[in-house]
Amino acid sequence: CSRPGMLAYVIYTSGTTDEPKGVMVEHRSILRLVLDTNYVQLGSSDRILQTGALSFDASTFEIWGALLNGGRLCLLHRETLLNTVELSRLVREYGITVMWLTAGLFNMLVSTDTGIFTGLKTVLVGGEKLSTHHINRVRREHPGLVLINGYGPTENTTFTTTFKIREEFATDVPIGRPIANTTVYILDECLGAVPIGTQGELYAGGDGLARGYLNDPTLTAAKFIPHPFAPGQRLYRTGDLARWGPDGTIDYLGRIDEQIKIRGF
Repeated sequence: CSRPGMLAYVIYTSGTTDEPKGVMVEHRSILRLVLDTNYVQLGSSDRILQTGALSFDASTFEIWGALLNGGRLCLLHRETLLNTVELSRLVREYGITVMWLTAGLFNMLVSTDTGIFTGLKTVLVGGEKLSTHHINRVRREHPGLVLINGYGPTENTTFTTTFKIREEFATDVPIGRPIANTTVYILDECLGAVPIGTQGELYAGGDGLARGYLNDPTLTAAKFIPHPFAPGQRLYRTGDLARWGPDGTIDYLGRIDEQIKIRGF
């Protein structure tokens, strides 16, 4: 039988070094992502369209978000994903209710035809910084759509924080608050908590935390550090700069290194 601490999968990410790292994710992390969570409501009537490749950790949300909640997972060919006319047809034909999209794909669909979002219940967008222009357009044209900014490294199982976008933004969209069974700290170089509005590095913990890197104990020890405030627990150093807002949401400010993302990679 399967237990929470058993290994569910290994997914490879290049990150800053451009050398593949095998992230070991356990069963409990997947359950924390899609069952009894607080950022999205999934049930047996939902149909999720898988837009993420299996090598991309968003597929964890899509596959198990559907199957562990008694919903339906709908598949498509890669060519269809880049054909907005055909994609719109399949969204209507399959009765899709939930979609996850990278920021780049979301922007392309919005620029081509915002009608694709008609009938959808929830759309999660992430992978990189959101375009306020495209977000605001969808917010205006589909006011009933639940639109969520999802942030998180692979090492913390797809989503660490989320933000429901209920209004239009003139500046960057926040990455929000930690999802259920997740902890987030913004710390300085001495691992001390920074005040509200002060820049620091974002550290993630909780049930979504991966076991570590496959066959790389040195890198695991460097990135998955002992929890400074909870002995016996660990935190993951994301390498992302962030700050707490006065309302308790988090703003993403960039990287502490020279890592960049191009089309989600």
